Amino acid sequence: MLTVVLVTAVLISTGVARPSLRYLENTFTVENESEEVRSEALKRLLEVFGMEDPPHIRGLHKQPPQYMLDLYNTVADVDGVTKDPDLLEGNTVRSFFDKLHSEEIQFLFNLSNVAKTEKVLTAELHLFKLRPQASYSFNRHHFCQVSVYQLLQTSKMNTSQSRKLLSSRLLPVHSSGWEVFSITHAVRSWMADEGSNLGLLVTVRTLGGSQMDSKLVRFASGRHHHQSKQPMLVLFTDDGRRAASLENTLKDMHDTSAPPSLPVAQKPLAAQRSPRSLDYEEDDQKMPCQRLPLYVDFEEIGWSGWIVSPRGYNAYHCKGSCPFPLGQNMRPTNHATVQSIINALRLTKGIETPCCVPDKLFSINLLYFDDDENVVLKQYDDMVAGSCGCH
Repeated sequence: MLTVVLVTAVLISTGVARPSLRYLENTFTVENESEEVRSEALKRLLEVFGMEDPPHIRGLHKQPPQYMLDLYNTVADVDGVTKDPDLLEGNTVRSFFDKLHSEEIQFLFNLSNVAKTEKVLTAELHLFKLRPQASYSFNRHHFCQVSVYQLLQTSKMNTSQSRKLLSSRLLPVHSSGWEVFSITHAVRSWMADEGSNLGLLVTVRTLGGSQMDSKLVRFASGRHHHQSKQPMLVLFTDDGRRAASLENTLKDMHDTSAPPSLPVAQKPLAAQRSPRSLDYEEDDQKMPCQRLPLYVDFEEIGWSGWIVSPRGYNAYHCKGSCPFPLGQNMRPTNHATVQSIINALRLTKGIETPCCVPDKLFSINLLYFDDDENVVLKQYDDMVAGSCGCH
């Protein structure tokens, strides 16, 4: 009898200690649903940024080209918001490093990551000119003719049939620094026929047309020089995603002397973060329509590994009520004003009050590495609520 009691007690205690099968099933379902929601949400967010999958970075420790960092800081503020729509040609800028690493002044750039649908606006070859070696500092030549050719054949590169002149100009022999050459026509032909991309050839000659000593006029190469001086192709394109109203929206922003400010009287932070309840909803309805912060943290969603700048941005959101009568501070449309009047007079059943929504949207800029370790600067439309109104 005692044995039966002990066995029963052990079974009971074991049953109490273990979660029920229904509890485990519910927990598993909730966790799965939560993971599915997160996965679907990140997928949709990638679609907003024009991607199917996040770039796969393979232990990348490279620094973005200084040119791309400077360009980003020129077109975007500290939060990534576009300063002026006229500063950037198109909405996408890519930088490509030379894949050939040749001993000659010959370059090859892989453009396979550029979609065929993108419109090529401008393409530039950026070369860093080095100072002549000390033993050549007093050479009698003061200028040289630098020419950039598109290769049409890989054999007999010195013949006129095997190459096409893209750009040519005089450069001081003793100068140093970045030199930029236009190669737009070559890149457009490569985009039309990927197989025609045989690379570029650069020649340096004296004013008399003879070959210049390679030790006198030198350009940095990817093989022997620091990454910050590597030959680079910079491509400006438009992917066709730009909204027709973007230009007018952004110009409106710059026409104002100051950005829309938040109302002075705000609810305490604790009240903003309190759990939703009936009282909270009632308080929310009493709050007039206004713009409130909504920070998107790229590190928090696991994107900090491939996004260079910004680390996140304030998208803002609109919240509050649009009570009758609508004042001009509510920035109402005529339609919203009429709707508010109809609602107040109860002339038509089922007519709600106008909604508090963004009435001005700004674009942001993203600087990031793609799958091929190229650095991309891209503008995305309608990402930040600039102001709110009753509509």
